[in-house]
Amino acid sequence: MEAIRWTEDRLELLDQTRLPHEEIWNTYHAAAEVAAAIRDMKVRGAPAIGTSGAFGVAMEAHRFAGDASIRERVREAISTLRTARPTAVNLNWAMDRMEEVIAQTSDDALLPAKLYAKALQIAEDDVRINRAIGDVGASLFGDHVRILTHCNTGSLATTGYGTALGVIRSLHAQGQLAHVYADETRPYLQGARLTAFELLHEGIPFDIITDSMAGHLMQRGMVDAVVVGADRVARNGDTANKIGTYALAVLAGYHDIPFYVAAPVSTLDLATTSGVDIPIEERNSDEVTQIFGQQIAPVGATALHPAFDVTPGRLITGIITEHGVARYPYEHSLAQHVKGEKSE
Repeated sequence: MEAIRWTEDRLELLDQTRLPHEEIWNTYHAAAEVAAAIRDMKVRGAPAIGTSGAFGVAMEAHRFAGDASIRERVREAISTLRTARPTAVNLNWAMDRMEEVIAQTSDDALLPAKLYAKALQIAEDDVRINRAIGDVGASLFGDHVRILTHCNTGSLATTGYGTALGVIRSLHAQGQLAHVYADETRPYLQGARLTAFELLHEGIPFDIITDSMAGHLMQRGMVDAVVVGADRVARNGDTANKIGTYALAVLAGYHDIPFYVAAPVSTLDLATTSGVDIPIEERNSDEVTQIFGQQIAPVGATALHPAFDVTPGRLITGIITEHGVARYPYEHSLAQHVKGEKSE
């Protein structure tokens, strides 16, 4: 399954607001269009946003190839893309990589090819890294494991394979997986719409549960571990992820169930000291009072919609990256992973 296709002059994104009932590909030719697609959640998931942003910059360079203003145009594109969604750090990480290419390329004529090559490298690395995360995560468990996951962290949320869902894929491929419980993930229903779509496609046994059912399943002994993704991990291990993740971590801790975060090193933000400093995106309240345009609350009712919450590092059993499993206290172990040092 794929959600992103590219060439030098265009980006194609599977419109995730139309899944699971319609598979519609939209084509983009400019960075501003890609930024709008990110804001509108036509593409979502921290790694996928980063990859899409990188190709958005490369397309902008292609659009203005031979133009005297190419550097200015590309830098404007980077600034526009950086602000598309504030919480996921992978987008800024990818923009930093593109800025480095600009700084290292003195010949304007080479910029389009150089930026496209960097975007391609980011995309290819993401798939390789996700597979490594899947294998590292699978090694943590024995046979017949039952995993609860939240939101969508698979091929649709990445360039390919997935982070937390990549762990689940690897477990399934190795015959270790018994069952998956997929939180519906209100209010945008990424679990019910997207994770279920991917699990069905892969033939992985699962049940959708409402977010409020997780505690009941844990109390009944039906969950062996929780594995979730991340949009940003601070230096102390505090992790921003889709709203509802913190509650799962508290429930898992009460029931002595391991709670793992699966994320590439590009999601680690050592410049951010703790979760207090992570910006939390506030989305339109209509996404709470309506479901895809259908009003479900009384007209005039108000709602809050923080798109993410922050799980304290001390509640996280381990953070799975392509370099192994970082453990609490995270200041030292995450720094090792950023340096590329293997652990556990």
